[in-house]
Amino acid sequence: MEEAKAEQKNPRQNKRRRRPESDATPFAIILAAISRSNNSEDQNYSLIHRCLRKFHRSLPHNLSAPILSLIPFLLSSRNDEVACKSAEIVGALTLISFEMNEKIASEGEIVKGLVTLLRSSNNVRSMASCNSILDLSTTSIGRKWLVEFFAIENLIVRLFQVPKSYTPVVSLLADAKYTKTCPTIVFKHNGLSILLVNAIIILVNSCTIEQLHKIPTILSRPLLLHLKRMWEEVHQHMLYGISENSTQEEASYISNIRTNNLAESVFRLSIDVVPCRGPSIGIFDAEDINFEDFVLKNWESLPFLVRNSKLQNLFSSFIDFDRLRESDPSFLSSMLRGLIHCPPIPSDELDILHFLNDVSNSLGCPIVHQEDIRVVKTLDSESELHYFQTQLDDGNYEFPNVFRSAEILKCEQAYKEYTIALRGIGFRSPGIASVADDVASIFGQPSIGVNMYLTPPHSQGLACHSDDHCVFICQLVGAKRWNIFHPSNNHLPRLYESIEKRERSTMDQCKEILLKEGDILYIPRGYPHEAHNFGDASTGFSLHLTLSIEVEPPFEWEGFAHVAFYHWSRRQRMSDYILADSESLVLHNTSEILIQTAVKLLGDSDPTFRKACLVGALSRASEHSQWLLINQKEIFSYVISKIRSESRFFNVLKHVEAAVQKQEDPFSHFKWLRHLPRGEEHESDITSIHLADANDVFKEIISRNRDEAEAVFDQVKSNFCSGVVFEDVQPIYVALLGKYREARSQYTNGMLALHCNDNKE
Repeated sequence: MEEAKAEQKNPRQNKRRRRPESDATPFAIILAAISRSNNSEDQNYSLIHRCLRKFHRSLPHNLSAPILSLIPFLLSSRNDEVACKSAEIVGALTLISFEMNEKIASEGEIVKGLVTLLRSSNNVRSMASCNSILDLSTTSIGRKWLVEFFAIENLIVRLFQVPKSYTPVVSLLADAKYTKTCPTIVFKHNGLSILLVNAIIILVNSCTIEQLHKIPTILSRPLLLHLKRMWEEVHQHMLYGISENSTQEEASYISNIRTNNLAESVFRLSIDVVPCRGPSIGIFDAEDINFEDFVLKNWESLPFLVRNSKLQNLFSSFIDFDRLRESDPSFLSSMLRGLIHCPPIPSDELDILHFLNDVSNSLGCPIVHQEDIRVVKTLDSESELHYFQTQLDDGNYEFPNVFRSAEILKCEQAYKEYTIALRGIGFRSPGIASVADDVASIFGQPSIGVNMYLTPPHSQGLACHSDDHCVFICQLVGAKRWNIFHPSNNHLPRLYESIEKRERSTMDQCKEILLKEGDILYIPRGYPHEAHNFGDASTGFSLHLTLSIEVEPPFEWEGFAHVAFYHWSRRQRMSDYILADSESLVLHNTSEILIQTAVKLLGDSDPTFRKACLVGALSRASEHSQWLLINQKEIFSYVISKIRSESRFFNVLKHVEAAVQKQEDPFSHFKWLRHLPRGEEHESDITSIHLADANDVFKEIISRNRDEAEAVFDQVKSNFCSGVVFEDVQPIYVALLGKYREARSQYTNGMLALHCNDNKE
């Protein structure tokens, strides 16, 4: 009786339980709904949508592979709910795991379906697709395939189809995870345009140079203008304040876009966009200036003065000369507000994208004290006093010395007594960049640096010093008296080489030169110098630019010798050594490393090896090419003769041994040779050797007969000095220079695009 009652209370217990729905059930139902034609389309879509919702809720436990095969078809559905839910499922799947993201990305038809859905004029469908694209973009593989299937181009087209596609920036927000250097951008409202911009920035910042080049100009240029407009608003907010809490204004939207992400996109889209720089006026355009005389008599040896040049007119777009002459300090604030931090690019960095990765957290931040700007004066011609003596911030910034609006206003006050020194002006003004590029070409260098010095009356900015680079000083406003002292020796200082500070009392042969507006003064590297503005308040301030010709290691004559030997040895290996036995190859390869080291030692002692090589300037001006070619070939002959007569096996071996004992790398000075064409796989590569190899090289030599090793060294050296031909080396060297110039041009164009100068050029 009790059992019967129990059965009446629970009649379903005796019924057979239903089997759990298999993974294939949603697939079968959707497939059946797609294929059925006797029901109305609305009923089919409703059934498909219910199945998709059920499948979505079952994630991540139910990862039915058959469903994926239907996704491309469902993304193209005419029903908005089905298409959007399919896109939502794709996004959810990509976030489950890296493996699933990779699987979805590798399904080309799914990616194509998302891109096709994005093109819909229906904002709901486009937004669903864009959200899914953002989910897929969370991995490098996902980004790679989206770029391959032209997602960037379609995102750009869709962005400009959105009515009122530009959304104003209302503030910046710093959170605990990120410093104030790269805060989040807060927009006035949310919408499709913000999602599209977010996806575009992510994908543009994952492109290679080749992929950036493939974006049609008709799309990339309007996009760049759109992002630069946004960047100008962001830059203003970076100057005037960043919020540290998540309190939003009504209807505002905290995006996933950070300031450095936006800055990187602007930079990347600009690297091959050459700004309009106007006519080029060179230093040697004046009729009474002879470039040949300058090179043969003054270059890297004696100061040189040019009166009344034409360069001043080129700088008027960057500097308001009228307000400066009126001693109006407000011009300084308007100029500084438009400037950003220009992190220096390493001298041997030729991969601009690698550089961007290294500086990603600081890209686009305002100018930084001691890196971009110095506010300094010299007391009693000896000691320098800096206006900003302490850190400018409480330490929340990755760069604590960032200049914001308060510091910029303080510069107006300091401007009455202190010199304002700005670095990297060639990266901040297209007109000045044009002059800098012209001067770099004249002297066969990849680039030059340009600094600006604004000095008040009766004042001195920097103390007496000498530079590791040659400078052309262009006096633009006012006048300045320069004292130039003859160096105590002719040992040309190298770039970044420490220079001993000399007491003024020990320096004789002082030459005084008064620079007036339009004058240019050339001071070779190594010459101690100082400058005073002796004018009073009625005379006005002094403004000059310095064009710094920084001769980097590859572009000294030592560098040309390294290139010559590298190229010669590669040709010899391909012809002579390939049939040699292994013992001979080891000795020859070791000798090649030691000869490159011998060239480096000659560069340490012989000033000619340190001089700038002008071979890269030969193709610039045909009227100069003949005498310059003769001059450069004469120097080359001298360099080769020195290698032949003064390269000693014992001296090189001693140098390597000393470096090994000090745990120093004796081969670091010519690691830039890695940028030259590589040899065959079986060839040794001297550009990849490092400190650990130095010990191996030394052990290899001492383990063998030293006399035999020295004989091979002398034989290789003799063969090189007898067989090397200037004309064979020249194109290799010029190609290397071209690589450096391309990287510097990309850097300059990117930095120019990020500056927000009030005076548009």
